[in-house]
Amino acid sequence: MATEGRSWRAHAFGDPRAVLRLEDVTWEPPTPDRLLVRVAACGVGLPDLLMVQGTYPLTPTPPVQPGQEVVGIVVEAGANANFRVGDRVMGLTPFTEGHGGFGDHAYIRASKAVLAPSTLSDAEAAGFMIGFRTAHAALISRLTVRAGQTIAVLGASGSSGLAAIALSKALGARVIAVGSSMEKLAYCANAGADDCIDHRVSDVGDELLALTGGIGVDVLFDPVGGAVAAQAVKGVRSRGSVAVIGFASGSWIDAAMGDVVLHNLALVGVFAGSFSAEEDEAMNRTLLEMAEQGLIRPALGSSYAFSEVSDVLHRLDQGMPPGKITVHFDRS
Repeated sequence: MATEGRSWRAHAFGDPRAVLRLEDVTWEPPTPDRLLVRVAACGVGLPDLLMVQGTYPLTPTPPVQPGQEVVGIVVEAGANANFRVGDRVMGLTPFTEGHGGFGDHAYIRASKAVLAPSTLSDAEAAGFMIGFRTAHAALISRLTVRAGQTIAVLGASGSSGLAAIALSKALGARVIAVGSSMEKLAYCANAGADDCIDHRVSDVGDELLALTGGIGVDVLFDPVGGAVAAQAVKGVRSRGSVAVIGFASGSWIDAAMGDVVLHNLALVGVFAGSFSAEEDEAMNRTLLEMAEQGLIRPALGSSYAFSEVSDVLHRLDQGMPPGKITVHFDRS
């Protein structure tokens, strides 16, 4: 039976306040590999803004429905989905097909869903999957971070940066956070970073070398790219690694390849969405166990009401505040 409700959608690209509209929507029963959930909270990230603006590569044409990660209660499960009605689950939406999470209900891909641990609030569960899957993909799946190593995290106050801080600390590594304001860096320090660098006032590479006694960091976690990442590469130790994750600055890292070769650096591409079902299952299992043990949890930022989605995405265009941003659905 079809389910009725409301959802935020954009039928053209542009400023979220101009193009996002709250519409009446019908959700048909989920396909065999999906769940239909009643949304409790939804994570908010830079890709949500980019897809509405038309610059996100995975959503090249409108209409778009942003909202990549949600937590909610299963109201209907596809035939091949190993979940039951009433389960509290967190997972990733098929937003690339125009079915995002900013709605009363949302589809979740069953292969990208897990039972939400009781140790996580709705806001924490809504902001868990993308950040921690990205951090796991970089620091465990593609690289092998070990206790005693030093990890530099660019964009450290964002959701993936904060997840990288938490996961690195849980693995026993030292963390150097790189950010763009004292407010953001104070947030990172409170989240567990051992040292902080403000890239507006310091050369990141020089500071990384100074903080490591001239040796350099073992791993550079880079969801930012651009000039800051190019500076930071100078602070990676010989035979160290750069996890290339994103381009929040507007451009990918432009490393001096001569330095990369001379210092035997490894540039490692990271995309958490490209792993096999077996790898996904192992990744999710590891992260869930760590969350249940209290070793990792999202560092939350601001939370907003469902009615504020277009305003929230507009604000992101003015700069990302620290912490994982969420939207909650208050139906009381």
